[in-house]
Amino acid sequence: MRIIAGNLGKRNFDAPKGHRTHPMSEKARGGLFSALGDISGLTVLDAFAGSGALCFEAISRGAKNAVAIDIDKNAVDTIKRNSKSLGTSDKLKVTRANASGWSDNNGNTVFDLVFIAPPYDDLQPSLVIKLAKHLKDSGIFVLDWPGNEPVLDVEGLEVVKQKNYGDAQLVFYKKIR
Repeated sequence: MRIIAGNLGKRNFDAPKGHRTHPMSEKARGGLFSALGDISGLTVLDAFAGSGALCFEAISRGAKNAVAIDIDKNAVDTIKRNSKSLGTSDKLKVTRANASGWSDNNGNTVFDLVFIAPPYDDLQPSLVIKLAKHLKDSGIFVLDWPGNEPVLDVEGLEVVKQKNYGDAQLVFYKKIR
């Protein structure tokens, strides 16, 4: 895998071995960050981090810092190794945890950008909705969701944009004011 743009653009990093993660395609990642625009100085949560690709891309494009959460030991070890080789350890906190448990223990922690990409074979809609509480009032919540599934209704959030990439769709939400 590689970082698309920013100060780490074109740098390669590893994806976890096996089939427990579904790394976002480079095309979808490019579309995601193109839609977001300038993210300089923003804080990022990736609650199903997998390869860490979204955190690395965000940091490369100027995000202030990022938190990567994944329950899979192999994924967490891979993200930590990649972070060290990319020189992002000062901006990336990697945590091995169940996203629900992390949320319970960090109830007041909020971010400018919240990326949610649950495993397609276990979408956990109630957990996706729970994680919305970690979005700042002016933030953007991005859900990576199977292309054949209806868009998830997340209480307190409204869909502002949707991008389809075949078997995946990216749904962008903002808080309802």
